[in-house]
Amino acid sequence: MIDTGLRAFLSPLLITQALRVRRNAQSLPEAAGPRSGTLGSGPPLRLAIIGDSSAAGVGVAHQRDALSGQLCAMLAPHFTVSWQLDALTGATTRSTLSRLATAAARPVDVIVLALGVNDVTRLIPARKWVHQQQTLFDRLNTLYRPKQIYISGMPPMGHFPLLPEPLRWTLGRHATKLGHRRAAVLATRPDCTHVPFNLPLDPALMATDGFHPAAPLYTLWAKEMASRILSDWPKDTLK
Repeated sequence: MIDTGLRAFLSPLLITQALRVRRNAQSLPEAAGPRSGTLGSGPPLRLAIIGDSSAAGVGVAHQRDALSGQLCAMLAPHFTVSWQLDALTGATTRSTLSRLATAAARPVDVIVLALGVNDVTRLIPARKWVHQQQTLFDRLNTLYRPKQIYISGMPPMGHFPLLPEPLRWTLGRHATKLGHRRAAVLATRPDCTHVPFNLPLDPALMATDGFHPAAPLYTLWAKEMASRILSDWPKDTLK
């Protein structure tokens, strides 16, 4: 109730700041390079990476330095990775559901999902968002029949260099709230693995827009995801 009241009081300023931030945050292009491929050796692993601008590699010039390229490179010594990236700047949970409504079904072993920041910036209510997320998980299971879905935790938006106060405080509080609500739901779903965003958010690790990761932060993120996938995968399938 306190957060809601403060947001209402500050709404004219927050709206102005949010519009400015959205323009600046979307000024960097998505990373160039292929969005699908096969590399590595060993047992086959079919990987899908789905999400928003961070999954699309905004903040680096090429996909090899983004989450997709670095994650696949880390998995390649253990698997023959057939991967595909489905990510779009500005994507929300709702827009991703709409996009996947007409997607073709195909088998996938592992899905990495990076989605939620744009829902935070739109201040979507927590209950509505959690429902949308659960609908998305169910849709992913129907489409791809993955063995596991790895959900990247909400980043600490209260520390994003781009965000001015009081917008930084507001979005940081809301991101934490949404993250906690989703983590509680994921704890009840054996088909999903929550991977908390326990990474340093030093400004030096951020892209020039102060909102997206730079290559070193994508490296840390990919290492965390790769570690979870490798530790969960049946040991007798490893090279």
